[in-house]
Amino acid sequence: MARLKQIYKDKSSELKQKLGLNNSMEIPALKKIVLNIGVGNASTDKKIVQTAVDHLSRIAGQKVVVTKARKSIAGFKIRDGWPMGVKVTLRGEKMYEFFDRIVNIVLPRVRDFRGVDVKGFDSRGNFNFSFKELVFPEIDLDELDPNVSGMNVTINTSARTDAHAHELLKMFNFPFRGTFKSHN
Repeated sequence: MARLKQIYKDKSSELKQKLGLNNSMEIPALKKIVLNIGVGNASTDKKIVQTAVDHLSRIAGQKVVVTKARKSIAGFKIRDGWPMGVKVTLRGEKMYEFFDRIVNIVLPRVRDFRGVDVKGFDSRGNFNFSFKELVFPEIDLDELDPNVSGMNVTINTSARTDAHAHELLKMFNFPFRGTFKSHN
């Protein structure tokens, strides 16, 4: 069993009391984590998409989906069906193991890291943040393509409010920066 999954099982009753929930089925939990790399320059160079697929599949440990443009936009030189990015959805054990790596290995490796801003909540209990550079141990920095630099991470929880999701992520020692102000 993943380490963070065990922490969740051990501390879920504390979280239930802290949030003032009556039913144990109301306790927020991680549902999925979606990783996304946009490759806007893919229209000029097709190798960029393959590099992004390679990097993200190494990071996630599973197969990656190439996202394509849904319609043509002449101003951006984009045609319908052209690759625009890559994404992968993690669930279950892989999700908990990836989240553990993010919190304990990757975020501390980010240059000048002071925490993740708490403004990434979407008022539905989900949290978004991004990396400007891929500092994962699975990727060799020498083979890193400058066109494939950033990555967006969406943490989807079963929490109904941002305050509950914030408490859930704090339980996992997620490094937040700033003070959380609930909007709901």
